[in-house]
Amino acid sequence: MELNGKKDLKTALLQNPNGIGVLVSQTNHDGDEAKIRTLVFKVTGMTCSSCATAVESALMKLNGVKIAEVSPLQGVAVVKYNPEIITAKMIKEVAEETGFQVDEFPEQEIAVCRLRVKGMACTSCSESVERALLMVDGVKKAVVGLALEEAKVHYDPSITNTDRITEAIEDSGFEANLISSGTDVNKVHLQLEGINSQDDLTIIRCSLESLEGVNHVEMDVKEHKVTVSYESDSIGPRYLIQSIEEAGKGVCSYQVSLFTPPRPQDVERRREVQIYRNQFLWSCLFSFPIFISSMVLPMLPPYGNWLEYKVLNMLNVGLLLRWILCTPVQFVIGQRFYARSYHALRRKSANMDVLVAVGTNAAYFYSIYIMIKALTSESFEGQDFFETSAMLISFILLGKYLEVLAKGKTSDALAKLTDLAPDIACLLTMDGDGNVLSDVEISTQLIQRNDILKIVPGAKVPVDGTVVDGQSFVNESMITGEARPVAKGPGDKVIAGTVNENGCVVIRATHVGSETALSQIVQLVEAAQLARAPVQKLADQISRFFVPTVIVAAFTTTLGWFIAGEAFVYPKWWIPKAMDAFELALQFGISVLVVACPCALGLATPTAVMVATGKGALQGVLIKGGDALEKAHKVKIAVFDKTGTLTVGKPAVVSAVLFSNISMEDFCNMTISAESNSEHPIGKAVVEHAKKFCLNFGNQKEHFTEVKDFEVHTGAGVSGKVRDRTILVGNKRLMRVFNVSLGHDVESYISDNEKLARSCVIVAIDGTVAGAFAVTDPVKPEAARVVSFLHSMNISSVMVTGDNWATAAAIGKEVGIQEVFAETDPRGKADKIKELQLKGMTVAMVGDGINDSPALVAADVGMAIGAGTDVAIEAADVVLIKSNLEDVVTAIDLSRKTMLRIRLNYVWALGYNVLAMPIAAGILFPFTGIRVPPWLAGACMAASSVSVVCSSLLLQSYKKPLKVQAV
Repeated sequence: MELNGKKDLKTALLQNPNGIGVLVSQTNHDGDEAKIRTLVFKVTGMTCSSCATAVESALMKLNGVKIAEVSPLQGVAVVKYNPEIITAKMIKEVAEETGFQVDEFPEQEIAVCRLRVKGMACTSCSESVERALLMVDGVKKAVVGLALEEAKVHYDPSITNTDRITEAIEDSGFEANLISSGTDVNKVHLQLEGINSQDDLTIIRCSLESLEGVNHVEMDVKEHKVTVSYESDSIGPRYLIQSIEEAGKGVCSYQVSLFTPPRPQDVERRREVQIYRNQFLWSCLFSFPIFISSMVLPMLPPYGNWLEYKVLNMLNVGLLLRWILCTPVQFVIGQRFYARSYHALRRKSANMDVLVAVGTNAAYFYSIYIMIKALTSESFEGQDFFETSAMLISFILLGKYLEVLAKGKTSDALAKLTDLAPDIACLLTMDGDGNVLSDVEISTQLIQRNDILKIVPGAKVPVDGTVVDGQSFVNESMITGEARPVAKGPGDKVIAGTVNENGCVVIRATHVGSETALSQIVQLVEAAQLARAPVQKLADQISRFFVPTVIVAAFTTTLGWFIAGEAFVYPKWWIPKAMDAFELALQFGISVLVVACPCALGLATPTAVMVATGKGALQGVLIKGGDALEKAHKVKIAVFDKTGTLTVGKPAVVSAVLFSNISMEDFCNMTISAESNSEHPIGKAVVEHAKKFCLNFGNQKEHFTEVKDFEVHTGAGVSGKVRDRTILVGNKRLMRVFNVSLGHDVESYISDNEKLARSCVIVAIDGTVAGAFAVTDPVKPEAARVVSFLHSMNISSVMVTGDNWATAAAIGKEVGIQEVFAETDPRGKADKIKELQLKGMTVAMVGDGINDSPALVAADVGMAIGAGTDVAIEAADVVLIKSNLEDVVTAIDLSRKTMLRIRLNYVWALGYNVLAMPIAAGILFPFTGIRVPPWLAGACMAASSVSVVCSSLLLQSYKKPLKVQAV
């Protein structure tokens, strides 16, 4: 993936779509952690140092302000303060009260944290957590993912903190653990040895906190472990280890080694699986004897006769045994349902746990009533429901166990991505002349920016970097899906996780840790999996009234059957033996309560989105959320940029012609001076051709005359002054703007080349055309096939480009695009998108450059070519990592398949409830004698949730409709 701009080494290859405000923590050596925040703003109106002193003294009087420095020359104030004591707004007000104006004041800095939320069962749970978070003062945005069991919170750190956010979730009845915060961008975990006392830990803490670039130090006193958050621009993990070891010299010897903690997601998933498995097994241990004693043995005389032995009055051994076995299941193993029901009702909502608690309690306490009646009566006979209560809980726990297992597989793609990076790397130590002094194998976690690394054949690239020596072919299929090896030489970029196939190369690390493309991809996929698709609103709306409706339906069912039985509406022989009308009615009511549980409804969308985004990432298509995934399936028009999108993006000059008496050498020198500051691919091609010409004719100079008054005319060219001569380099539109006349020879040259799909770059000096370059940019080999396939999907293709009409029309004809808009500037591209949208069409824009960013944002779905600029990638909804147009088809097709799967999931969930509720209510009983016992209803409810998750997992088998072909 290419990078543009001067800050190449500091710019992440894939920017996170959600900005993260980093909270810098400073820790006092006495152990009190005060989060000190730095505020920078401008103060205008100051004329001397006494003015600055007045502002400083006013600020320093504020409680919570640690440092206040004001520069009278630059008019800048730097204030360090404790946000727990004073707010930024108060600092601004005091600064203004001194009589000076405050400008460029940062109104708000937003930090982001992610938390694991445990205990959510359906969409009403996730909505309750969101409401609780949004009620916290300082929280600006909160997104809760049900399937991912995570919450992503955007908050103002000057108002609130992660502790308060965690408390808000716990107060709403769920368990919350912090996964990451803004300070976790770069973090290293270290295991300490040689620690003999508390003083040793204090020495290590002080040595780390004194280092520039260390944000936060967290000590585990018991385990002798330390976690350090740091800024990779200033410091690296090897220096941290070195600092600890040097701190022990003269006192004692400290040994430091890397400690890799297990991923919280994996640990939590394993723990959850183990909890549900153990609870299910314990439940079975008690429920199975209950089932045998109530359902099997009574039908096998004389083996079940002992169950009828009377203990007291009509209380027999079987009833007493079932009560003893059922009680632990109901109140110990089923305790989770009580706790969650309580919290749900406390926040004035109802979820699955409420239904389960109501259903099982109705069965249990009615059975207690039967047992008391039998205990106090000499002739009473009644049917208990202890087996219903116990088996219902057992089947629900089995369903949750299977559901957790299946949900774990939805994030398999993320696990595969994170495992791509190797564990070790070969670090080279070099002298000033570039000679290798030593090479040593180190953990990839110890790699720092600008390290020199050797990649041997067959080894994986550990971090993103630039090749400084050697030639090889790199297999980038792990990241991009492109099977064809890519040639790499000095100056080329390599991506972490890719495989070096044959030659040995030496690279310089440019992006490490969370800055690598691989880490950025994982972050984007995680964000996409957490984002809620608009189609999920249907499930959210249904869940709000669904549970109360089910409770009303269950009560109505019970009442209806009971009244009908007492009024002799149906014959007595309908009632099973050993039951009465109320018991039959109660069974129907409990079955309705349990069978209609909305768990499957809440899982229908998020599980499909998780699988689809993960699968897309493995295929080289990054989809930045459920919203983009849903919109992509509606696309009716695909708008393509030309240069770098439909074409290869590496233009080359095929001819150069002079139209004046200037020498070719002077012509090339002036063109180089004018175009050297241009970032446009065509401009770069012209400069490269001109330099080659000068080199061939003996001109070895590397520095050319600097251009003055340089100006970029978007979509037209550049202008400036070289040695007091005005020079214009661009297309015909630029010449028209500056009133430069084009002669017949020039017009003829331009026309002939445009018919060949070549762009002409005209050079005018002092108002006269001096010459021109003909530039060609080959069309991508897959472009025509992609346009044709999109047409078969009923998607129209449009090309919008800043190039001239003739070249654009020729390219359009070659790839099969009939509707072409040429000579369009960036704003014009965005306007064209909006114009198409006004026709009621869903528009996708495919582009790669900075000039495409407005159009990418304006489109319903923006698709950025992965080799394009960071700005374009930031603006897009979908990133095509491997820069292959075939992935435009992949993105749209994957979206369609996912939406189809989501609709099918809704059919499974809603259709199941629509069909199962009437059957559970006994609609078929008068005609067929079929009724659904509550324990069987519980099994069916569990099966519905598992079926929805398994349905989503079928997306794992997705295959691209168009295959990448080597050229």
